[in-house]
Amino acid sequence: MAYTTINKSTDHFNTKLWTGTSDSTTSVTGVGFQPDWTWIKNRSVGDDHMLFDAVRGVTKRLFSNSNGLEGTDAQTLTSFDSDGFTTGNSRATGGDAGNGMVSWNWKANGAGSANTDGDINSTVSANTTAGFSIVKYTGNGSNDQRVGHGLGARPVAWFIKRLDTGTDDWIVYHQGLGATQSADWYDDTYLYLNSNSNKMGAVNAGTGNPTTSVFYVGSDNRTNASGNNYIAYVFAEKTGYSKFGYYTGNGNADGTFVYTGFKPSLVIIKSSSYNGSDWHMYDTKRNSYNVMDYVLKPNDSTSEITPTNTDIDCLSNGFKLRGTDAATNESGGTLIYMAFGQSLVGSNNIPCTAR
Repeated sequence: MAYTTINKSTDHFNTKLWTGTSDSTTSVTGVGFQPDWTWIKNRSVGDDHMLFDAVRGVTKRLFSNSNGLEGTDAQTLTSFDSDGFTTGNSRATGGDAGNGMVSWNWKANGAGSANTDGDINSTVSANTTAGFSIVKYTGNGSNDQRVGHGLGARPVAWFIKRLDTGTDDWIVYHQGLGATQSADWYDDTYLYLNSNSNKMGAVNAGTGNPTTSVFYVGSDNRTNASGNNYIAYVFAEKTGYSKFGYYTGNGNADGTFVYTGFKPSLVIIKSSSYNGSDWHMYDTKRNSYNVMDYVLKPNDSTSEITPTNTDIDCLSNGFKLRGTDAATNESGGTLIYMAFGQSLVGSNNIPCTAR
């Protein structure tokens, strides 16, 4: 049994659905906590994915599907609230009546505080219980620089985005990208969140492996240009709540089973070996039953789709591929995933059940 100290996963991560309105402001409630990172997508039309966090501040949006800079839009997310958030009249955040909306929400620790663990000082908002932190720092242009993340545990994945100069891609590091998926997986190999490219190398991001207090960046403009500001979303695994792994596809409708040790409520999949494969995002709010076939693509602004060959089943202890498409189940291919969800058995001995 996968016991966990996180008895209620929805205290730390939750998906929220709502219907857009034509009101000047909309209060979105029912998240269950005050989020610190909120990722919003209009399911009905082709608008950008909108990412907001409490460290950068409300109205400051980033697009997961674009290499564009941080922008300020007063009609997007205007406040983080005790049980959700408030939005303005932007269509991308729910300002058109009748549009289906979704947000994925993570709890960190508010606006953050100063962290001096590394060579580069940072502002860190960390939820050490759930293994998630938001890190903002200013680059110095040097190689092999340490940045504090505040998790007190070794991170296994993180996203980095340059905020204020140039048009640099999102850099994604993930332990499943290493040549051997060993303890020394951090080998200058990465993906772009805003692209369907397969894994790449030589970003000059720094050669040090992450520790319980820092991750490394190099001198590349995408991670550490001198005087430029960056945001990083950093994750450590927590038994029974989050998993960042990889699997080998079999190209079969009776696809690979991926054990997570909990019932996933959000699954993000990306092929690291097949060039041209989009990121795929599934959750149990948009699909409350199996098979799960409602797909949004973090690297693409298109509306929600239901492709025929990328289905998955959500199970009590993991997920199973049900499609033959190479983007999620390439025969012999390597695919990484990120999963968040409900413990199989918590320290309160209450089990979750299959759907």
